[in-house]
Amino acid sequence: MDSIYSPVFTKVASGLAGAEGPVFTAGGAKFFMVAPEVEVGGEAAGEVVRVDLSTNAIDTWCQPSTKEHGGIPAGCQTDKDGNIWIADMRLGLLKVNSEEKDQFAQMALKDSTGRTMQGCNDLAFDSTGTLWITAPAGDIAPAKYTRSMEDGFGSIYCYTKAGEMILLETGFRFSNGIAVTKDDKTLIVAETPTKSLWAYDIQEPGKIANKRLWGKLPGDHEGGPDGMDFDEEGRLLVANWGSYHLDVFSPAGELVKRVKCPFRNPSNVHFMPGSRKVYVTEHEFHGVWTFDWECCGQKQFCDQ
Repeated sequence: MDSIYSPVFTKVASGLAGAEGPVFTAGGAKFFMVAPEVEVGGEAAGEVVRVDLSTNAIDTWCQPSTKEHGGIPAGCQTDKDGNIWIADMRLGLLKVNSEEKDQFAQMALKDSTGRTMQGCNDLAFDSTGTLWITAPAGDIAPAKYTRSMEDGFGSIYCYTKAGEMILLETGFRFSNGIAVTKDDKTLIVAETPTKSLWAYDIQEPGKIANKRLWGKLPGDHEGGPDGMDFDEEGRLLVANWGSYHLDVFSPAGELVKRVKCPFRNPSNVHFMPGSRKVYVTEHEFHGVWTFDWECCGQKQFCDQ
């Protein structure tokens, strides 16, 4: 490993009910994230929130739910039309309107085989608009809420531009963060309890091959890889939950640097478009922080 990097972190907001899924709309116009641990009447009712970065004011944007079950939104991405795509642990894949509050749609109840959709945790667009999704929870509501931390039933999906939800593979112990290289050739999937980053060759939308161990996170703490984002040099910044660090991997999957954080449980990372500024969510102070990285982030689908 090359070195420890100790940047200056600036707190943007704290005191949320959990903190995950930082994301910008095109050009950095708006900043959203999720607070997945809200409860109403004993039932999960997590929130999508908008943060005004000029004032740090937090505004509840959407509280996704069905008639009987609240959602647990965990990860976000935005498309070219300004929609926020949400990986939800209770409701699966959601699409939220970034222009109008409380407008969302549940995008899939079953996959292409007819199997009930699993609860989702994170997602990533490739450059064509195909969406790659992790699903570490059991069947979506109204099924009982379960997670795959011990039993390996976590999965990964592909949601195509034609609206087909394809189950790619299952058998993960909590499939978590997910990322696609800028050439759209490689998919990286985090498996939290084993501290593993798995790679696949992307053959076409909905088809992957050649699973292999791509990287391993350090530490003997409880936790492991959570959310992650590529920089423009092809390095992957990975939130290492429970470690006080973001771990940085080379394009070959080698650990080359550790970013020291002022909090124990970083949960996700996301670059502001066209900048070196990284936004990090965390579950110690339940907030979002920012620091400057060595280069800009990989260009997101919404800005291509």
